[in-house]
Amino acid sequence: MTKKNTMTTKTDHELAELVATTRASLRAERFAAAGARAKDPNALRKLRKTVARALTERQKRTSAAASAHSDASVSSTSPGSRPTTA
Repeated sequence: MTKKNTMTTKTDHELAELVATTRASLRAERFAAAGARAKDPNALRKLRKTVARALTERQKRTSAAASAHSDASVSSTSPGSRPTTA
């Protein structure tokens, strides 16, 4: 299981790879568990949490980037001023 602090050190590409491989492992585990008793009953839970952590980190990064972009494009007019019409 991947910890939260290791998610922050990964690049966007590594996070995407982690999500893809973990989802494939999750799919394989789910089908294996359907046919027989699972060797590790917590494996599905661990894989789901890993996917959730990676997606959460990716969402944090995109929202932080969007926030930084919107902060940079704030207009220079004061809040009380009105635009003039011609």
